[in-house]
This record gives sequence, structure tokens and C-alpha cells, in this order.
Amino acid sequence: MIDKDLMRLLGRDKKYVFMSVAAMLAGFISNVITTALICRIINLALNKAEPTDYILVFICMAAALIMRYIFSRVSGGLKDVIGRNVKKSLREKIYDKIVRLGLRSSDDLSMAGLTQVSVEGVEQLDLYYSSYIPQFFYAMICPVLLFAICVGIEWKYATVLLCCVPLIPASIIAVSKYAKKIFAKYWGKYTSMGDAFLDSVQGLKELKIFKADAAQHKRMNEKSEEFRKITMKVLVMQLASTTIMDLVAYGGAGAGIAIAVVAAKNGLDISKALFLILVAVEFFLPLRAFGSAFHVAMNGLSAGKKILSLLETPDPVWGTKAPEKTDIELKDVEFSYTPERKVIDGVSIVFPEKGITAIVGSSGCGKSTLVNLITGALRCENGEITIGGNEISTLDRSAYYSALSVVSCNTYVFNMSVRDNFKLVKPDVTDDEISAALKKVNLYNFIIENGGFDKMIDEDASNISGGEKQRLALAVNLAADKKIYVFDEATSNIDIESEEIIMNNIAELGRDKNVVVISHRLQNVVNAGCICYMESGRIAEKGTHAKLMVLNGGYAALYNTQKKLEQGYKEALA
Repeated sequence: MIDKDLMRLLGRDKKYVFMSVAAMLAGFISNVITTALICRIINLALNKAEPTDYILVFICMAAALIMRYIFSRVSGGLKDVIGRNVKKSLREKIYDKIVRLGLRSSDDLSMAGLTQVSVEGVEQLDLYYSSYIPQFFYAMICPVLLFAICVGIEWKYATVLLCCVPLIPASIIAVSKYAKKIFAKYWGKYTSMGDAFLDSVQGLKELKIFKADAAQHKRMNEKSEEFRKITMKVLVMQLASTTIMDLVAYGGAGAGIAIAVVAAKNGLDISKALFLILVAVEFFLPLRAFGSAFHVAMNGLSAGKKILSLLETPDPVWGTKAPEKTDIELKDVEFSYTPERKVIDGVSIVFPEKGITAIVGSSGCGKSTLVNLITGALRCENGEITIGGNEISTLDRSAYYSALSVVSCNTYVFNMSVRDNFKLVKPDVTDDEISAALKKVNLYNFIIENGGFDKMIDEDASNISGGEKQRLALAVNLAADKKIYVFDEATSNIDIESEEIIMNNIAELGRDKNVVVISHRLQNVVNAGCICYMESGRIAEKGTHAKLMVLNGGYAALYNTQKKLEQGYKEALA
């Protein structure tokens, strides 16, 4: 019932769990003492005691009630501390893990899944730690303590009730295997619905344009219905489990009361019999509360497994070396996503410290996978990737990334001012440097006329055009002044003017930087120092544009096909 792996996540906060249990037990003992004192008062009344005989009893009762209140507040405060510390600690661990994974994504969780795990999942796990764990230890100890108190009064009563107590954990264990499956499915349906909702919101424009919103609405309804059904199964299971526990608890308490009544008829002091009757239910209430917390725990347990899966994802291997040179070399590199097909098969390329190297080929040939290998987001299965003569895994990641810049068709521009976007890459950037970078990409006048450097960029850069977003991303990267620039389809889906501006900047960078260009449009790379044409994960041809055209192979065929298509498009517009 206690997951050791999840307990490890508590770290130093485990002490608060045991302190909370101790406070709960102290409150329980205070409650038992109060009950005993009530019985004492009734006994004094039956025996017509003097008023002075009540004074000490009332003082002791007041003290017991005060202690019960204090321990109740202390226990609640400690549980609150556990909850706050757990949520803070877990979210820090999750965020740190995502940062350590870097460009590599989690295999088990999508973006929506990561959000749900780090928000709702942590909340559910908080209940597991702050409610379920303390209640577990408390419920195991209380019946034993009460048995030790009652056995000296009436051993038959104490024995019968203690024997009935394990029936509640037995009922919990009986449904636990089924419960784990239900809650695992519940969390899976929950994350699946979240993924579908996020996907629908992000693609709402396309859904409306293609009039597919009704069909997507139907799919969302299906996802919601699946989640509703699994939620109902969870509730049915909880209701059935609660009913069983109530039957055991109140049935056992009833048996205890009956034994106490019989004992009173056989000569047991009436005040002692009354005490046994009043505490009968106390044998079962802690375990009854534990049973209720169990269902909360199962949900937290499912969320915890997802969190553990993320935290246990192996970190990418990095070293401590700082790259002194920035030439990149791939030697017989192989990589595959699945065993059936090699995406990169024996690729060898040299990217010199200065100059432009282009990687081209049809869609699916492995171009973007090469970029991920160069940036360290993926690691090759065979072969070697070196930067400045050092294998990439031996480099210090921060040092390597301080020399590397990647500009793609979906480079993220943050929801902050233009100036703040520049400050991300260079905290001490000056307005003159921002102006120079914006002028290089022909964006200076637009920014100045539309709010200046304090212009706020909306989420996903929705308040500027696609071309302006790409040029702003390029300007930010230019201000970073890196030694290695990788352009992965940086001119996709933008206008001709923006494409020309970006390509002119790439050509300028190539004079004294290591520039890698991935492009589907071959016209953009004709001036590259070296062009690598890929087919099926291999370098089929390599050389300058002129050399590859003379070979009249795959590159020439693709270039001529694109040229004809572009010429036909121009004629159609004329």
C-alpha cells in the first residue's frame, strides 16, 4: 500500500509525515482520555458524589480538550507543510528534469501531458503524501493502542474488536488490484482528453477553414464520453468499497457494544461498560478514514508513476570540455528511430569553421535528423560526431550551446517585448545592437513604427506576420553572435522578400562562421561551399552546385524539377 519509489521523492520531508502521525496519535489519546473522564462524571453522578469531587475531573477534561485541539491544529499544520513542500519540490524536480533533457523530449508525455503531470498530477500526489501516508500509519497504530487500553477492562470485547479491524484492510486489498487498473486507465483517458483538447484549440483556425470543426467536435465528445465512463467506474468502485467498509466498521462496533452490554449485566462496572460502548467505533474510524483516503491515493499513485517515469528518463550524456574550435565532423554516423529502418546510414560530413555547408534532399531523407544529431538532441547509435576534434558527449553542454545557434521554420519568439527577446540571448544587449540586428533583416522600420523596442509580441507571435516572425528570430540569433549557425528550413512558409533577406544574411555569416543550411529549395544553396545531397539516409552526392549539376544525378534532377515548377508558376501568374 506504500510505494517505496514514491516515498523516496519525499526526501527530507519524510520527518513531517512521522511528526504528523505523532500529533494525530497524541490527539487520539486525548480523545480517549476525554471519553474516560465523561464516563467518570457519569459514575460520580450515579453515586451522588459531592460537588467538590467533580472539580479535578472537569480540570482534567478541560486540559484533555485543549490538548486535543492543539494536537489537531499541529497535525493539520504539518500536513499543510508536507503539501506545500511536496508541490514545490516536485515541480522543481520536474522542471529541472525537463531542463536537463534539453532538446530531447519525453517519450511518454506530450506537451499537454507534461502540463497535466506538473500541475494536476502534482496536486494529486500532494494528497497522497499529506493525507494517505499519515492516515495509513495512524490507522495501523490506533486499534493496537485502543486494544491495550481495553483489554484490561474486558478482554473478550477487546479481542473481538481487534479481530474485526483487519477486515477493513482486507476489503481494501481485495479491490486494490482492480482499483490500480481503473485509476491507470482514468489517468490515461484524462491525459488523452487533454491532448485532444489542446490539439483542437491549436488547430482551430484550420478546423474552421476546412469546415472540420463539427467532426472534431464529435471526436472531442467521444473523448469526453470515454473520460465520463471511466470516471463513473471510479465512483462505482469507490461507492462499493465504502459500503463494504461501513458494514465492517458499524457491524464490528455493534458487536463490541453488545459484548459490553452483556458484560455490564454480568457485573462489569457501569462506567467501564459505558466507556467500552463509547470507544467501540474508535477501533474502526481511523481505518474507515484510511479507506476513504485510499481512493485519493490511487489517483495520486497513477499520477506519481507518470512523474517517476519522467524523472527516471535517462539524461543525455554530456562532458566537461569546452570546444576550442567549431569545426564539426560526422564519421560513419548511423541512427534509427525503429529497428526496421535506418534514418541515417553511414553519413560522413565535415562542416568547416568558416563557410556554408548545405544539406538537401527530398522529404524524409534524414535532413532534420542530422540537425538533431548535431545539436545533441539525439545521439548516434554508431559512428562519431566531433566538434573541434572532441566527441560531442565529452563537451560541456552549456559551453557548446554558447557557440551554437539554431534557426528553424518554427523558432519560438517569446510572449514579451522585442527588447526582452533580445535580452534572452544577450542580457547586456544595447539598443544600438538591437537596431543593427533589426536593420540587417530589414525589420527596423516596422518595429519602430509599431511600438518600438517595447512592442509586445503576443503568444506564438500572432500579432506579426510569419515572415516578420522569422526575420525577428533571425535578428535575435544574429545579436547572439554565435560561432555555429544551423538553419533548418528557416525560409519555409514565408514570402519571397523575407526569404531573400534571410539568405543574404546567411551568405554574410558564412564568411567567418560555421553555417549549416538545411533547405528544401535548392535555389537557396547554389552558392554554398559544399552541398550534400541525401537519399534514404545516405549522402548520395557531395560537392559544389556546379560539380553536382555536371554529375547529372539525383541533385541535378531535383534542381531541374524545382526550377521547372517555379518557372511554370511564374508563367501562370503572368
